[in-house]
Amino acid sequence: MKIELVRVDDAFHFEGSGSSDATIHVDGSPEIGGHNAGVRPMELLLMGLASCSAIDIVMILKKQRQEVTEFRIVAEGDREKEEGTLRKPYRTINLNFILKGENLDADKVDRAIQLSMEKYCSATAQFESTATITHSVSIES
Repeated sequence: MKIELVRVDDAFHFEGSGSSDATIHVDGSPEIGGHNAGVRPMELLLMGLASCSAIDIVMILKKQRQEVTEFRIVAEGDREKEEGTLRKPYRTINLNFILKGENLDADKVDRAIQLSMEKYCSATAQFESTATITHSVSIES
């Protein structure tokens, strides 16, 4: 896997691209001289985790003929709080899966999430040695 990150301005705004034609913008906060022109790097890590799991879950549920009409994930991470520590990795992460669809089988949804979190999602594997990852699920009709 290979990505490219290119500086856009004279501050902290970067544009990233990977194997697709899609791009993403990353920027620093105004407190450090950024311009809010993109997501923060640590937000991007949470987005990566959530999207990795989301793709797994949608694939599994499609195979089970479960029709998902809406799908959201709210990810919240708590970072290291120790004073004097410059590096502040995530210590706890919670993913709240919110799905909507007619006749969604709660057991199939739970199983799809479990398979993603424990077997398929590489981003979960990346985090699990340094952060406690929990999740919750809501199914709306």
